[in-house]
Amino acid sequence: MLDGSELYALDISGAAFTKACGGPCTEGCVTLARIGDDAWALGDSKRPDAQPLRFTTEELDAAGIDPARFGLNV
Repeated sequence: MLDGSELYALDISGAAFTKACGGPCTEGCVTLARIGDDAWALGDSKRPDAQPLRFTTEELDAAGIDPARFGLNV
């Protein structure tokens, strides 16, 4: 499993972030992108300049975040 320093060393400049909304996305949404085999970046569309947080698939699962809700496969 990747550790935090390895996750944040990954280049995400070309990552394709997608939104998952539980309702109207008028105030912004959580965004998610796969950035590696076992690596994800989680962003906030309301704060596009903020650095996305990074997680392993196991960490996303523990947090209850399902990539399928974003149209992404694990």
